Amino acid sequence: MALILHHYDFSNFAEKARLMLGFKGLAWQGIEQPPIAPKPFLTPLTGGYRRIPVLQEGADLWCDTRLIARELERRVPTPTLFPSETSGTAEAIAWWAEHQLMRPMALYVSGINADHMPAGLHEDRAHIHGVPVPSLEAVRAAAVRNAHLVRPQLEWLAGMLKDGRGYLLGERACIADIACYHVVWFLRGRKIDCRAMLDPFPKLIAWRDRMAAIGHGRRSDVSPDEGLAAARAATPAAPRSSDPQDGDPLPGDRVRVRAADNARDWVEGEVLFIDAEEISLLRSDPQVGEVAVHFPRLGYDWRRVREPS
Repeated sequence: MALILHHYDFSNFAEKARLMLGFKGLAWQGIEQPPIAPKPFLTPLTGGYRRIPVLQEGADLWCDTRLIARELERRVPTPTLFPSETSGTAEAIAWWAEHQLMRPMALYVSGINADHMPAGLHEDRAHIHGVPVPSLEAVRAAAVRNAHLVRPQLEWLAGMLKDGRGYLLGERACIADIACYHVVWFLRGRKIDCRAMLDPFPKLIAWRDRMAAIGHGRRSDVSPDEGLAAARAATPAAPRSSDPQDGDPLPGDRVRVRAADNARDWVEGEVLFIDAEEISLLRSDPQVGEVAVHFPRLGYDWRRVREPS
């Protein structure tokens, strides 16, 4: 079965997934999803999770690029995203980039491009995070404030390359490079290009260009209907043996899962697989039948679903 990536062009996290597919030298099919709700060709597959990207193979869906990276590594171990000698450092850098650098970067670039973002985007993102909808003036003002948070962190990134190394942790790219690259990639902006912020850092620019040269692998685009059809025609893959941690739900228990950053959209289902890194839910939808939706543990919450008395 073909790998399908649900994405949209200007999503930085989708760019991370596209680059990982290229890094692994994989062929994949792309389905362009809308950047804001409703997402009628994604929601039946994921049960309410509507963030991008989502990786699909048949009736299995992997949510969040952290888990997508692990799934691609499991399938194609070489070249590795997680070299053993630097894996701990690489994971820590990736977490910093996506949780400390990405937010001010997004607020800066979105603020600079406040008048050129897709209609409804600011309202949609406010809903996802459960916060009030900002005015355009507030979005523009955020660009000024957050520029001062982006610049020193770019200096840290440039400092990792100061000795002339090719990549952040040596002479081969790893998950740290890919996680940092897609944040820097976001500077391309929408209508207004923000990449001049990198001008003081020529080694960082050269690194960015080396990362971009990895490419996206062998991509072919298909219609959104084909994602639904692929799920209908398949059944979820047999799960690996679970390894529940203390207090975890067990396979067969009914739970709901959502992102831990104030997300409002829960996905409910029956635990199919669980270990320290992943929780997978079996769920059913009238449009696609049974599907397995896979989430990372880190950055996500789960709750038991109580049966009505």
